[in-house]
Amino acid sequence: MGTIVSVKNVSKIFPVGKNLFGKPDKFVHAVNDVSFDIQEGETFSVVGESGCGKSTTGRLIDHLLIPDSGEIWFEGKDISKLSENEMRPLRKDIQMIFQDPAGSLNPRMRVEDLVEEPLLIHTNLSKEERMKIVHELLETVGLSAKHAKRYPHEFSGGQKQRIGIARALTVRPKLIIADEPISALDVSIQAQVLNLLHELQQKFNLTYMFISHDLSVVEMISDRIAVMYLGFVVETAPKEMLYKNPSHPYTQALLSAVPIPDPGHQKERIILEGDIPSTINLPKGCPFAARCKMCKPECLETRPTPKEIEPGHIVSCHLFK
Repeated sequence: MGTIVSVKNVSKIFPVGKNLFGKPDKFVHAVNDVSFDIQEGETFSVVGESGCGKSTTGRLIDHLLIPDSGEIWFEGKDISKLSENEMRPLRKDIQMIFQDPAGSLNPRMRVEDLVEEPLLIHTNLSKEERMKIVHELLETVGLSAKHAKRYPHEFSGGQKQRIGIARALTVRPKLIIADEPISALDVSIQAQVLNLLHELQQKFNLTYMFISHDLSVVEMISDRIAVMYLGFVVETAPKEMLYKNPSHPYTQALLSAVPIPDPGHQKERIILEGDIPSTINLPKGCPFAARCKMCKPECLETRPTPKEIEPGHIVSCHLFK
């Protein structure tokens, strides 16, 4: 199994304020010096609370955004500085499934046209061949060929997400970036969509980057997990390792909040105090220092460097030296 995606020290800022001369003078630091690898065939999850930069990271990998610094490598090629024309041949290899299925489907287009569209752009197949693929994919994701003539408003949220998944699969991608793909769905439907994603991964040999804030969902689907806080990756580890031995104080707090379906089991909840620092004025030291109960003076002054505490388990924290 080789590395399909390699993110190296990637940062992204967005201007949010202007001075008297109309030039940007305030910036949101959305992604800060992020590094990780995604292996072929695995599900790599990125978790964290809202605004931590996980969706921005996904959009950087899909080249919907351009990084301000750092490199993004896809199958051994640096794609971070490619122009839109240079990126177009790679678009079919990297597809996205969005959070809001309704918002990602054009309400004026029939389902068959929505699913067919990537084939029109990336292949030279005839109309008949394209329709054959569309109908097969609709069957694969749990719908039927008769649904092809309908419009998006005629479907439930779960069905719309299945249409989005079918559309992402039309050009046989190698990497799918799933940005909170089930958070807008009913709980009863979430498990169905997760099972579908797992089946499709086996069938089409897919690699997933799964973005979520729900740690119980991430535990169900992931192979490896990266935890983000304030635009920084604070911990990366294989799933079993992270849930058994969470090492960063922020990861420990996140996992303590996951409910356990056992009324007899008492779990100590770690309550985080203080406010999340501003992404405009980043703290000088550790981004989590202001809310950490184990904060030391050096945490306020120096930003921690990532350290491998056991094979594959990387933590950015001054508690590990």
